[in-house]
Amino acid sequence: MIIIGEKINGSIPAVAKAISEKDADFIRNRVRIQAEANSTYIDVCASVEETIEVETLKWLIDLVQEVTDVPICIDSPSPQACVAAIPFCKKPGLINSVSLEGDKIDLIFPAIADSKWECIALLCDDKGIPNSVERRMEVFEGIMKKAKEYNIDPSHIHIDPLVVTLGTDGEALTTFVECCRQIKAQYPTIHITSGLSNISFGLPARKNINQAFMVLAMNAGMDSAIVDPTNRDMLGMIYATDALLENDEFCLEYIGAYREGLIGPLAKVKQS
Repeated sequence: MIIIGEKINGSIPAVAKAISEKDADFIRNRVRIQAEANSTYIDVCASVEETIEVETLKWLIDLVQEVTDVPICIDSPSPQACVAAIPFCKKPGLINSVSLEGDKIDLIFPAIADSKWECIALLCDDKGIPNSVERRMEVFEGIMKKAKEYNIDPSHIHIDPLVVTLGTDGEALTTFVECCRQIKAQYPTIHITSGLSNISFGLPARKNINQAFMVLAMNAGMDSAIVDPTNRDMLGMIYATDALLENDEFCLEYIGAYREGLIGPLAKVKQS
């Protein structure tokens, strides 16, 4: 499972405070605990005014790279900021994200073409998030047409079918899962990701919904997610599901995570 650590994000009040006060130690510690939890990527989102976004991204990315060599996921709603931040990274990582909204894809895809950079692609366009599987798959085909045009290999793309809250749409999981299955049938090497906590927005005991969604989505082909890697309950669910889905030969990763203290009753994943 590809784990994109979500804890360096300026939309989180504690992180926003650290960014405004230039509290480098706070950021470094958040990076360190995510790296120790075996994150595949460290998501870096500034969530500041556009005029200072690129310089803030550079500051954050530099701090991440002081602590770990885990690749960066550059996260911004601005395609210009994403492209500008690429040279700050010491190794290829992940761009979050493109879609068929505006000219995002035509700015980011050329910047990562013929490289090892990967990219999250959202199944939405200028009309917003499509309600039906059929419309989302139309957006998907548009994205893949662009990928072919810019020579982006399917294995470098993480499709986010977009999950809406279960509290307002009872078919939220069903729609997501059907998109996953159709996408994987067409492109077996493509990745499927999500910001899975959206599914439980507005509901009580959100972790129950989030964990159930994770298991069902992984069963449908989701192999990537933007999550808190220090959440030991979620981490345990991910490792267990990967083993059950035959993605972990002889359960070696599951056993390794237990021995490292990442999962199980004696889990010692740090919180910050």
